[in-house]
Amino acid sequence: MTTRVHHTTVDSPVGPLLLTADDDGALTSLSVPGQKNGRTVQEGWRHTPDLFRTASEQLAAYFAGDLTVFRLDLRTEGSAFREKVWAAIDAVPYGATTSYGEIAARIGASRAAVRAVGGATGANPLLILRPCHRVIGADGSLTGYAGGLPTKVRLLALEGVIEAGPDLTPR
Repeated sequence: MTTRVHHTTVDSPVGPLLLTADDDGALTSLSVPGQKNGRTVQEGWRHTPDLFRTASEQLAAYFAGDLTVFRLDLRTEGSAFREKVWAAIDAVPYGATTSYGEIAARIGASRAAVRAVGGATGANPLLILRPCHRVIGADGSLTGYAGGLPTKVRLLALEGVIEAGPDLTPR
């Protein structure tokens, strides 16, 4: 049995967000404009905006500063290592940050696994919903983000982690 891909686009302060879901309505990806390896609508996908009503409402509340925890059915597939990293990222609370090294320690990986943690973080298909923007360098630097550093800065500023100027540079 082939699973159909459902999609919609939701407006946001960081640009139009492309959401995909499976036939059960579980979200399978959220891509931001210009995202490295982000999804694009493919032939055969079904545009079914009603399937995404709850996700759209929760994203609007998040961007309005009224929601700190998403309560959505998410379904992603990755290696056992990626799934561990993603679960550790899911546990980083709103308004907090963690480092790649701290993620490695949480999942019981060695310090040498920090690069692999970075790779798994960069492969996160659910930007914003799975808060990989909260993962920063050990020195506090805002290292890589598949959605681009201006988007990472905007999300961290929204959550009160950093102050950003009008040009979206951290203050």
